[in-house]
Amino acid sequence: MTTPIPRRAFIQRTAATAAGFYIAGSRFARGAVSPNEKLNIGFVGTGGQAGFSLSNLKQENIVALCDIDDQKLAAAKQQFPGAKTYNDFRHLVDQKDIDAIVVATPDHTHAVSAVAALRSGRHLYCEKPLARTISETRIITDTAIKMKRVTQIGTQIHAEPNYRRVVELVRSGAIGPVRDVHVWVGAVYGNKPKPRPMPVPAHIHYDLWLGPAAEQPYSSDFVPFSWRNWWAFGGGSLADFGCHYMDLPHWALDLRAPLSAEPLDGPPVDAEAPPPQLVVRFEYPARDAQPPVTLTWYHGGKHPIFIRDQLYSNWKSGVLFIGTKGMLIADYGRHKLLPEKEYEGFVAPAKTIPDSIGHHKEWVNAIKNGGTTTCSFDYSGPLTEAALLGNVAYRVQKKLDWDSKNLRATNHPGADQYIQHHYRKGWSL
Repeated sequence: MTTPIPRRAFIQRTAATAAGFYIAGSRFARGAVSPNEKLNIGFVGTGGQAGFSLSNLKQENIVALCDIDDQKLAAAKQQFPGAKTYNDFRHLVDQKDIDAIVVATPDHTHAVSAVAALRSGRHLYCEKPLARTISETRIITDTAIKMKRVTQIGTQIHAEPNYRRVVELVRSGAIGPVRDVHVWVGAVYGNKPKPRPMPVPAHIHYDLWLGPAAEQPYSSDFVPFSWRNWWAFGGGSLADFGCHYMDLPHWALDLRAPLSAEPLDGPPVDAEAPPPQLVVRFEYPARDAQPPVTLTWYHGGKHPIFIRDQLYSNWKSGVLFIGTKGMLIADYGRHKLLPEKEYEGFVAPAKTIPDSIGHHKEWVNAIKNGGTTTCSFDYSGPLTEAALLGNVAYRVQKKLDWDSKNLRATNHPGADQYIQHHYRKGWSL
């Protein structure tokens, strides 16, 4: 295993060699390699969701693996014995033969890993949400555009046929113009007692796991999975599932940045943990001929009060589009036009969105053939920012008027502490 790089040295070296990495880091960027040749892919993270991506990309060359957990790293090494292994992602980025990188770590280390990968010239697949804070998300998005890299966020449901059919229905006018959307999920994070300090297990490199986060004692409540219950590392249910469920209205209605976000219901704010239940209302502007949209988010058992009990019992998580002619309810794998009686005999519009070849395959093929993906960061960056803004509004307990261009709440400067990232000494973007 290798030792961590001092951050100052890493920044200096990256600045000095970024141009070289841009050329050497991705063979496919130069058009000198056959599209039939396999990509050389490096993984930052090997367990949990990273394992899902490994299984979907194992037909390519997995040449580098990084994890702060020696046991997980060893297990991944057994599966890909030819891959070099690291504990520190900054060493992985130095490996010259890598074409593309997958970042599948906790939210608080997405940005430092993703930006390093992009600046080194690698194409990037990053798990959702794109980052822990809005400012980090914008930096990742802008860096990807500047470096002209092929990107994809880990919202794999976007590639499933059901979402595509819903988008076609909404865009066809089947329910008329949409001004109101309700999105609810049953997930619950937060509401946890403060973790007690524990000895760091020998196989965990805890300082590297913390990365840019403020120093605090190790606890198994953080590593490996329960970190989503704490603001320091994640954003609870809204950050976790917002990019999945808000993806559908963002796609179908061409939504980008909201004009405002307002908390409507939730428990008293906990300085350390996200709310187990929450209701937030977002207002979006008109888009060309499409009217303004109000999107209301609910989680933790909260849901639209006007939904009948029988309907809610069958849709514990869902998206409800309310149009001038009717409604459309959907979740990951199904959808239904409402009221059902009024849509008897309805003929669905012809397919206009091709079925996906697979979320990971989209990314691979776009790298090899010079194409794009359906969830590139220029789309998924604004989606992530919108979801994270809902958390900011809840934390300050105020409706926020949002200036997306300048990343600020124009009516509440105090929100800036939650919009901007704050890193411990030795870490920066």
